[in-house]
Amino acid sequence: MSSYQDSFSFVVPASPGGETLRLSYISQARYSQEWNSNLHTHGCAELFFITEGHGRFRTQREEFPVALHDLIIINANVPHTELSQPKNPLEYIVLGVACVEVLGSADGYAMFHLQSGWQELMSCLDLMLRETQEQQPGCEEVCRHLLEVVLLRLGRQGALSLGAQAAGPRVSRECGLVRRYIDNHFKEDLNLDQLAQLAHVNKYYLAHAFRREFGESPIHYLISRRVEESKFLLRETDHTLSFISRVLGFSSPSYFSQCFRRVEGMSPVEYRRQSRQGTR
Repeated sequence: MSSYQDSFSFVVPASPGGETLRLSYISQARYSQEWNSNLHTHGCAELFFITEGHGRFRTQREEFPVALHDLIIINANVPHTELSQPKNPLEYIVLGVACVEVLGSADGYAMFHLQSGWQELMSCLDLMLRETQEQQPGCEEVCRHLLEVVLLRLGRQGALSLGAQAAGPRVSRECGLVRRYIDNHFKEDLNLDQLAQLAHVNKYYLAHAFRREFGESPIHYLISRRVEESKFLLRETDHTLSFISRVLGFSSPSYFSQCFRRVEGMSPVEYRRQSRQGTR
């Protein structure tokens, strides 16, 4: 994401289960040394309102700067993380919103700089934070209405438009669960038996269903996630291949190199050299 979006669309998915727009959570965060900046996913869309500081957002494919008055929207199950400048700590309020997604981006995320109406949005978000903290009777209903106000206010600026999404194939609960688990635990020692046990299905069924829905097996997806993370470490750090292979869960540096070459078509050393020469 190299530039701001002029506009993008939100849709509320139609589903046989009758799911509706819903606030799953709201939280406020400020950078600290304990901040976990590993790529991760969520089962709902997230709306990040940057309230202070400077930082960067990372996805599997790219990294882009963010600052005050930026809104970043991440669809469900899209790997991402936030990084902060230590001297100007990043702060944000994030909404987790179920049954919503941003359209117009093949990568499942978008960024928009809010030119006006910021204080009114912050008033709504502050009240939502207070409601969830105090847990008074009717707080869920209050938050739902405030969420609608936030989205409508954004729509007035041309940032968002709400509509119904045509019903279509949906990722199965088991496959979605396994992919989210891999996204959040890919550095750990995982195998197909463990993933199948997590989803409470037969491992052969899981392998077949996962490939049908995502075009690759769970283990190949796991390796791809590790390789994608290794590309960031190869570009941005001077860590050895041995260290990178160990922290990302590969059994050995040679196996790491073998997997990297199979996914990227070159060795990790060649990738590091090309990225630092500016040829990638």
